[in-house]
Amino acid sequence: MFESIQAAPADPILGVTEAFRADPNPDKISLGVGVYQDESGKTLALECVNKANEKLAREGASASYLPIPGLAEYTAAVQSLAFGADHEVATGSRAITAQTPGGTGALRVVGDFLAHNMPGATLWMTDPTWANHPNIFNAAGVSIAKFPYFNKATNSLALADMLDAIGQIPPGDAVLLHGCCHNPTGVDPSPSDWEQIADKVYDRQLLPIIDFAYQGFGDGIEPDAAGIRAMARPGQEMVLCSSFSKNFGLYCERVGAATFVCTDADRANVVGSQVKRVIRANYSNPPAYGARLVSTVLGDADLTHEWHIELAGMRDRINGMRKLLVEKLAEKGVPGDYTFISSQRGMFSFSGLSKDHVRALRERHSVYIVDSGRINVAGITPSNVDRLTESIADVVGGGQ
Repeated sequence: MFESIQAAPADPILGVTEAFRADPNPDKISLGVGVYQDESGKTLALECVNKANEKLAREGASASYLPIPGLAEYTAAVQSLAFGADHEVATGSRAITAQTPGGTGALRVVGDFLAHNMPGATLWMTDPTWANHPNIFNAAGVSIAKFPYFNKATNSLALADMLDAIGQIPPGDAVLLHGCCHNPTGVDPSPSDWEQIADKVYDRQLLPIIDFAYQGFGDGIEPDAAGIRAMARPGQEMVLCSSFSKNFGLYCERVGAATFVCTDADRANVVGSQVKRVIRANYSNPPAYGARLVSTVLGDADLTHEWHIELAGMRDRINGMRKLLVEKLAEKGVPGDYTFISSQRGMFSFSGLSKDHVRALRERHSVYIVDSGRINVAGITPSNVDRLTESIADVVGGGQ
C-alpha cells in the first residue's frame, strides 16, 4: 500500500536542525530554529517556571481531561496579558479563548474555523512570513495570498505598499499579521503604523488574525502588545493566536491559545460553539500541564515579577547580540551596511544573506541558517560570534 508514496521534502526550518545535528564538526553553529539560548548556548527552564513546577507538585492536580476550551484560569490569563487586565475585551464577554497545543495549534484551529465557517474567504499573509504559515492554512483547506510587507532595499517596513495592498483586498477576506517581532524579518510597525493598519483593515471589512508568539521579546510586555490593542476596537472582530513557547521557555509543553473577539456576547457564544466543534474533530482537548505552569506564574504576584525580570534578561541578551553582531561584521570587513540589524526586534533577523551564501556557510563552515537568510539571533553567543562573522566574511567577500 505504501510503495507508491514519495519522500516529502525536508521542512525548511526543522530540516536545517536535522542537518546541524548530523554534522560532526565540534565548532558547528546553529542559527536556524527559533529557540532561545543563553550565553553558553543552552536552553534552560526559567526559574519562575521551576518554582511553579514545584508548587504544582506539592498541590497535586486532577489527571482527568480538560474541557475542550482548556483551563479556565489559563484562558483568562491569556486575555489579560494580551489586551491588558482592564481592557474591555478582557473584562467583558465578547471574546472566547481556547487553549491549544502551541501557537501552531492555535493557527490550525483558526484555519479549520475559516474553512468551515468562511469557506469563500482568502487569507492574506505578509510577504515574507513564517515558513510554516502557508503549510498550516493550506492543510486546513484555506485559500491564501500575500501582500507587501518588507522593503528589501531599505531593510524596513514597506508601509505605503502594505496599506495600498490591504485597501484592495476584497471585503470578507482575512489578513494574517504578526503582533510583534515579525518572523522572519524582525521589522515591526510602530504604534502609529498599527493605527493606520487597523483603520485600513476595518475600512475594508476584513478579519484581522494576529500571530502573537513573542510578547516581551521586542521592547517589553506592554509595548509589544501595541498592535493587538490598536486592533482591539469596540465592536470590531479579530482573532489572536498566542504562544508561550518562547517567553516562558516552554517549547516542549506546547502552550498556546486562540482568542476570537466578537461584536458581542451572543455572537461570542455562537463562535465558541464552532471553535469547540473544530477542536473536537482535531485533538479533542488540550494538554494540561504547560497551561497550569503559565497560569500558576501569572496568578502569583511574586512569580509574575520574577518572570518579568527573567524575560527582560532574555530580551536584553538578544538585543545585545544584535549590536555585537553588527560591530563584528564591520570589524571583520564584511562589505555592506548591517546596522539595520540593531533596530530589528525579537529573535530573528533577515540578514540579507543570499541562498548561495547560506549554502556556502553550511558546506564550508558548518554554520546553519535557513535558506531565506533568516538568522536566529538568540543562537549567537560571545563565544561563537567571531567564528560566525569570519565565516560570513569568507562567503560574502571582503574580510581581513
